[in-house]
Amino acid sequence: MKTYMSVYLGSTLLTLVATPIVIKMARKVNAIDYPGVRTVHAKPIPRIGGVALFFSTMPLMIAVLFLNNMIGEAFRDARMPLIGLFGSATFIFLVGLIDDLKGLPARFKFLAELLAASALCLTGVHISSIAITEQWTLHLGLLGYPFTLLWIIGITNAVNLIDGLDGLAAGISAIACGVIVVFALQCGNVIMSIFMLALLGSLTSFLIFNFNPAKIFLGDCGSLFLGYTIASSSVLCSTKSSTLVGLALPVLALGIPIFDTLFSMLRRFLERRSIFSPDRSHFHHKLIDMGLRQKHVVLIIYIMTILATGLGMFMMITRETGSLIVFFCVLLLLLLTFQMVGSVKLREIVSGLQKQCEIAKQRKQEKRNFEQAELYFRNARTFKQWWNAICEAARRMDFVWVSLKTKERDGSIRTEIWRAADSHSDLSKIILMTLPFNSDGFERLHEFEIAISVDGSYESAGYRATLFNRLIDEHAIVCSSCASIYQKRSEGDDQ
Repeated sequence: MKTYMSVYLGSTLLTLVATPIVIKMARKVNAIDYPGVRTVHAKPIPRIGGVALFFSTMPLMIAVLFLNNMIGEAFRDARMPLIGLFGSATFIFLVGLIDDLKGLPARFKFLAELLAASALCLTGVHISSIAITEQWTLHLGLLGYPFTLLWIIGITNAVNLIDGLDGLAAGISAIACGVIVVFALQCGNVIMSIFMLALLGSLTSFLIFNFNPAKIFLGDCGSLFLGYTIASSSVLCSTKSSTLVGLALPVLALGIPIFDTLFSMLRRFLERRSIFSPDRSHFHHKLIDMGLRQKHVVLIIYIMTILATGLGMFMMITRETGSLIVFFCVLLLLLLTFQMVGSVKLREIVSGLQKQCEIAKQRKQEKRNFEQAELYFRNARTFKQWWNAICEAARRMDFVWVSLKTKERDGSIRTEIWRAADSHSDLSKIILMTLPFNSDGFERLHEFEIAISVDGSYESAGYRATLFNRLIDEHAIVCSSCASIYQKRSEGDDQ
């Protein structure tokens, strides 16, 4: 018990001392988060608070290795997993720190998370089985490795994305650490109990500086470090107990960040944006848009997290299907909360998915039409064949008309026109575009005018115009090679 209290109080005191130092250091190196369109703070605030957490936690963990008692012996017996955890967590911390100081692409950070999680798996830390009930155990086999990677990366990003308000990510992480401590103590997992107590002590002190109005932010070095260590620790707990509770409790403690991350990715997918793109539609943003103050929003999310984990604690005393019922009921309550706040709307999701399917189907058909039209261009050897290929492409791409104007040397203009059989004159449903181009080795100036039917959306019409431009770019040489033929044809017409 002395070791437990010493670790908790030690990390608490270290963070109290380290955080003011980090604040001053951040101002000197300009590690400042300035107000912007996605932020809610109104003044510049230091953003490398994770430095204080890291240096208040890791030294204590290393010191425990040298203790001459049962806990120190347990740490030494698990050297390889701990080296993997400490090393990969340090790597993630450094990646986040570089991002805070210099800025890194989201894809680079994702790759770093993948590398760190893979390194941890190589030390033997992965989820191999989950005991759903006493009679039914889900053995993952080789699937345990990708499942572990997905779990660690998912939790890491969930904590990182929820870090949008003063004290929000730190407070939720503190609750998650407390839950893991309780579960680890029940399972007799001394190592995770000590590790999470150290992190909990650091977060307890850090919230003094991070709660609204914040004097310092976690930054990516803090949120990534927290998310990664919590995710990895829950994996270590589950490997010791192999019970569903070992994963379910962290899921409930981090339920809001996890759901927020999943719905953010789904929202960006439906909007056809990168899943890494930023936005201002997270759960806490929706609560602020309802008129709540930042401090009240954070407290509400704290209460919701405590209630979810409190109900989840019943899984530790229930057996068989009772644990599953408790788990899914709490998840359903969280989902309903997101629905009430407006962070997710099931009808909009369904309609959005239907629209995505329609767009994908239409895009596939447009690409198929392009490939069919391209065959005509490849077989064109004369101007007439080339022009027929133009007409075929226009027909397949649902153009209303296409005209090719050529300015002769004497100043006269020749025009070739193709019109759709069912062309209409409603200009509100037509996009007109002019495409000038020059054929290599031919001094005459050419100009296409295309009228594209707006079939469903302007985006579709624009995409078809892009495909047509591509055909002209790639096969304009046909026109230049047929220039003499076209000239002879012109001269013959004049005679």
